Amino acid sequence: MFRHSIRTFLVNLSFLVNLCALTAASQAVPALALTAPAGPHPQFQAARALRAQTLTDLTTAMKGEAFAYASYSLFAAQADGAAHPADGRLFRTTAQTELSEHLHEAATLAGVVGTNAANLRQAINGETYEHQVMYRGFAAQARQDGDAKAAELFTEIAADEGRHRDAFRTALAAVTSGHGTVPAPSAAKTVAVPTGLPQVSAARTKTNLDTAMHGEALAHSKYMLFAAHAKQSGNSALARLWEGTAAVELHEHFAGEAVLAGRVGTTKENLNKAITGERSEATTLYPGFAKQATAVGDTAAAAYFRNTAADEARHAAAFQAALNRLR
Repeated sequence: MFRHSIRTFLVNLSFLVNLCALTAASQAVPALALTAPAGPHPQFQAARALRAQTLTDLTTAMKGEAFAYASYSLFAAQADGAAHPADGRLFRTTAQTELSEHLHEAATLAGVVGTNAANLRQAINGETYEHQVMYRGFAAQARQDGDAKAAELFTEIAADEGRHRDAFRTALAAVTSGHGTVPAPSAAKTVAVPTGLPQVSAARTKTNLDTAMHGEALAHSKYMLFAAHAKQSGNSALARLWEGTAAVELHEHFAGEAVLAGRVGTTKENLNKAITGERSEATTLYPGFAKQATAVGDTAAAAYFRNTAADEARHAAAFQAALNRLR
């Protein structure tokens, strides 16, 4: 869920963007036991001390890391099915690093996790935006551009996000009043993502699918952090709601969009995609973020960006070595 208006997302807790759902393929990846930050990490600065641009860059980083986790999980399943187990393991372990290390550290720096009530309000804002504005707009554009499958999927996801919003509203009432019950989550309808070409033709639809996938992947990751916080606070029912909704975003929404986008290719194609993305992050994106953070005195964030850039360079080298072995 959560994308647009990054600063609004982090500062005003409104107008965030999309989240999604991974696939049956991704279920071959062991679930990660994420722990929710219990406040600013000792070596990190509190979110309120960070400059607006640094917060924006941290959110961009979280979207990228969440998207990498979701994509690499799919790539791992494809590699396993194509009898390339070593490549499957490489994708899988790299996915875990992106989620449990890079995204978690960025979320801690940005102060993403708050109280149970604050987390619910944040999610309600994001789900409302996606339900009322983003996905309905994407569906209308897809119809105009002749991409009927995308229009149908966007419409379905818009309805799902409305139901998620309503469930979170009910949960918020229970959490804040002490009365009522937290609703049970809806079951995720796992979508398999086979190797294939894009099933849409318009450039605008492809762009919207990319926006949606990044948002759904981020929502999945954030909801899992919120679930960890709910468990730590003793609210197991709320934790189950977060986890169940996260599964829908990943295994159903992200996966369905990945099918239409032709996200999964052959093992060689997937390795090439990973190499391109990791090199861009290592040489351009994260160094740029580090420079900006250093310039405004956000030294902890700058260190995070530099360290992550170094990690991404190692990932790119590992993927390149794997690709060389396949040639």
